[in-house]
Amino acid sequence: MNQIVLNNVSLPVVSSCDYLAAQEPFLHADRIVDFHVMIYVTDGCIPVTEDGTDYEIHAGELFFLKNKLRHYGKKDVGRGTRWHYVHFYLAEPSVIEAARPVALGIAGQNPELSSPAGGWAEFSALQTLVLPKKISGLSGSRLEQKIAGFTEYFRSDAPLDVWSRNQKFFELLTEIGIYEEAEKKPLSLSDRIADYLTENYRRPFSSQELEQEFFLSYKRMAAVFKKEKGMSMQRFHTNVRMENACKLLRSTLLPVGEISRETGYADMLYFSRSFRSVVGMSPTEYRKLPRIY
Repeated sequence: MNQIVLNNVSLPVVSSCDYLAAQEPFLHADRIVDFHVMIYVTDGCIPVTEDGTDYEIHAGELFFLKNKLRHYGKKDVGRGTRWHYVHFYLAEPSVIEAARPVALGIAGQNPELSSPAGGWAEFSALQTLVLPKKISGLSGSRLEQKIAGFTEYFRSDAPLDVWSRNQKFFELLTEIGIYEEAEKKPLSLSDRIADYLTENYRRPFSSQELEQEFFLSYKRMAAVFKKEKGMSMQRFHTNVRMENACKLLRSTLLPVGEISRETGYADMLYFSRSFRSVVGMSPTEYRKLPRIY
């Protein structure tokens, strides 16, 4: 089905993104491009043919066009059709495997990485996630809001947009990749708390905000989370911050101070101490390790 494969070692690179409306009917361009395309239609329908297979993307539907295949239109996109699109590049898993990357994981999240002395261990950790070709029924959903939010972020003059937008898009693609499976079963309380902390990792950890968000006492949430996740909520929040810091250290040349601010730390020294306590080395030392560009 010409599906796109996401990997956990290198970030996608977003080249363009926008929300458009068709002022007049038109045919999808006949082309072969090097980038992948994500399309989300909010009104109307976009007919498109990929590699000889005809598709129709209706309102509330998300669709991916794979790179290096011929895409063209046989039917007009109607006047008034509205859609979000993202053009992006992904490193092929075969290329990454050939480069034999060294990947690192946070101690405490993997039983094999629990040594407090080093904190980190080297292991081959390439993982892949096949993105669905099409998802329907997204009108009014949380995922629709996130797609619109990413478009707004891309259009804005947000600080570090050239780097953080790739990270944000990686998070969006990950959610898309697991969306249908996640919809099959309700999330547990600890999963919902984990999602909230992951989405708000730039904000200071606050027990009061958690109580207001989930209408439960912090003591009860802390007990449930610790039992199901094996760590405190605050430790989880810190780990998420450090995971994102590691992504920026691996894939950008941003100064440590800017990465500190991007991950929610106003004090760079405190950020460096926290990073060392979780990772087992300083941000500068971590940056010198082999990485994928």
